[in-house]
Amino acid sequence: MYQPSHFVEADPAVLLSLMRGRPLAAVAINGEDGPLVNHLPLMTVEDQGVLKLRGHVARANPLWRLLEDAPQALAIFQGDDAYISPSWHPDKTVHGKVVPTWNYMVVHARGKLRAMDDPVWLRALLEALTSRHEAAMPRPWRVSDASADYLDMMLRAIVGIELTVERLDGKYKLSQNQPAAARQGMR
Repeated sequence: MYQPSHFVEADPAVLLSLMRGRPLAAVAINGEDGPLVNHLPLMTVEDQGVLKLRGHVARANPLWRLLEDAPQALAIFQGDDAYISPSWHPDKTVHGKVVPTWNYMVVHARGKLRAMDDPVWLRALLEALTSRHEAAMPRPWRVSDASADYLDMMLRAIVGIELTVERLDGKYKLSQNQPAAARQGMR
């Protein structure tokens, strides 16, 4: 990703906050016919000081069969974004040297991606994902609310994935390169 220094966000806490707040990532690997991208909710996990991203795919999804050699993968998490009109820029009437742009926040997580075809690992993942995403519900659903035979059938229909993060890159393009008066006009 193109990274001008004034848009770099390198604080791991800020990057993790975006990843946890917007967990639906575009996960890309090189497939047999070129790039293969899947959109998957991923959970961030610290495992012995190593950041891992965990999720699952349908067993019918060809992605997991391409992970035997743990290929390099890229998970892209997108935060808020917005079109920025030149009409909001105070210098528009002064010199007219303004153009439209787009502000956005994004995190790229790179690392090795592998399949996890273990029912115990998968069940623990599903329980953790469910707990995280159901926490704000008035009556949170739990994995144990499903019947055992249905849950067993569903577990056989999915395969876990785990990306071991080797590098995080963050870009927060929020008009930091503009004067304060221009930034105020964009709110």
